Amino acid sequence: MTDDSTTANPPGFEDWQHWALVMAKANQMILEAWADSLAKGSAMPGFGFGPAAAPQATDPMQWMSAGAEMWSRGLEAWGKMLGQASEAGERRDRRFGSEEWNDPIFSTVKQSYLAISDRLLGTVDEIEGLDEEARNRLRFATQNFVDAMSPANFVATNPEVMKQTIETKGENLLSGLKNMIGDIQRGQVTQSPEGAFELGRNLATTPGKVIFETPLFQLIQYGPVTEKVLETPLVIFPPWINRFYILDLTPEKSFVKWTVEQGVSLFMVSWKSADESIRDVTMDDYVSAQEQAIDVIRDLLGVKAVHAIGYCVAGTTLAATLAYLAAKREAEKVASTTFFTAQVDFDDAGDIKLFLGDETMQTLKQLTAETGVLDGRVMAATFNLLRGRDLIWNYVVNNYLLGKDPPPFDLLHWNGDVTNLPGEWHRDYLQRLYRENLLVKPGAISIKSVPLDLTRIETPAYIQAGREDHIAPATSVWKLTRILAGPKRFVLAGSGHIAGVVNPPSANKYQYWTNEKPAASLDEFVAGATEHKGSWWPDWIDWLKKQDPRTVIADGARVPGEGKLKAIEDAPGRYVKTR
Repeated sequence: MTDDSTTANPPGFEDWQHWALVMAKANQMILEAWADSLAKGSAMPGFGFGPAAAPQATDPMQWMSAGAEMWSRGLEAWGKMLGQASEAGERRDRRFGSEEWNDPIFSTVKQSYLAISDRLLGTVDEIEGLDEEARNRLRFATQNFVDAMSPANFVATNPEVMKQTIETKGENLLSGLKNMIGDIQRGQVTQSPEGAFELGRNLATTPGKVIFETPLFQLIQYGPVTEKVLETPLVIFPPWINRFYILDLTPEKSFVKWTVEQGVSLFMVSWKSADESIRDVTMDDYVSAQEQAIDVIRDLLGVKAVHAIGYCVAGTTLAATLAYLAAKREAEKVASTTFFTAQVDFDDAGDIKLFLGDETMQTLKQLTAETGVLDGRVMAATFNLLRGRDLIWNYVVNNYLLGKDPPPFDLLHWNGDVTNLPGEWHRDYLQRLYRENLLVKPGAISIKSVPLDLTRIETPAYIQAGREDHIAPATSVWKLTRILAGPKRFVLAGSGHIAGVVNPPSANKYQYWTNEKPAASLDEFVAGATEHKGSWWPDWIDWLKKQDPRTVIADGARVPGEGKLKAIEDAPGRYVKTR
């Protein structure tokens, strides 16, 4: 028998109970995070956006439609102000790739946003009276503004998020809030889930030994896998602003593993993440470290010269090292040099120069005043801003709004594995190279009282640039071909600063361009270039072997720890694991 005295709950009452619980949990999480930060003696920064308010209507779809319509009205006002009447044409944009964006309301939101974004960015080029530097600053600021204001970035205007919120009754927002609080406490956005990768387990697994170390670097020697190897060994200088294992990711992507398999005696420098013990190092120390590594290898193997690779900023200092050796009449120590996305002339160094104003330099000084060390998260945030849509807002939506963990990605794990920098050296690098562009001025910079002149470098050079590189633009890297005096081969690779370099042949991705005829400019090079599908690595190894094709049996000192330098520890070593 039914108890008619029992009062039935009003429609939607249980839903409201659940939403009240969601808000209570959210408030509790915030309070606990604040309490934890205060207990540690630090203030927790603001979130940028708070937890979503409970719906003001019993129908969740009404809430969703109201938010979208409000956004449309706002965009319509912007459109009228900008004189934008037409919608943007259809184009692929992965921010709006889910089927929920096909709903008429949200399709209108999307199209209006894209149209107004195009108009705002187009206006930058139409404004008169701006010099190129000011226009670039305005363009960068406008791009970041329109990226930040994407309707995909907000709960009430992202139909995929709204659907998830309704289906999970707000649990996605709680999960997202937890993710966001964790990121704020860590000081960086999570781009790959914690624990998915581990050095020595599924990253940096190429067998080798640390056979030499100083307070600034470890030198790794990799074991041969072929019966014979090139007589002239190869040493790689990775950027000290990152970890070396960008070139030794998972085995299928590893440039290190692939190079060893081509019959090369390979060595890698692993820079130490800066602490107060090396706070006072200078450009002299990094050039000396490169020369020292070269000499250690020459002595270990009993050879006259090495091949050398310099990646990014380490390529810049490799150019300084080559000029230094040339000035001392010791250029023969390096048989050939390869530059991965490296710059020496910083006149056209791209958007990163937008971060190098007087205020930024003063801020860097303040940040390093106490310890003399710049926290690597500062540099990581700067590089993320250069590609904010992909490296910031993509994770705001996925991690915070949808409440998901990012998928495992070795490259993004590396991207988040930041390296601390010696503060004074970092500011000096930015000041003298980026701001004053002194490295290309003969005699303007000296190493150990030896003036540098890059035009005296006659070492054969292989110069690789990335077509979509936003850190070392191809137009800037190209200038190496105009400065170096020796024979040169320039290759333009598809993609950018990382993917354009880390592109194994087995992936069958991207392409690269070569031009066997002399070219006075990058545009002229491209106009007469031949496109090749896939990786440029085989082109490079063919070039390297032509520099000195002689081979030797891979025994004795060619095996790590079997020569006069005994193994200190297994690769990848402890320096690369130190935060």
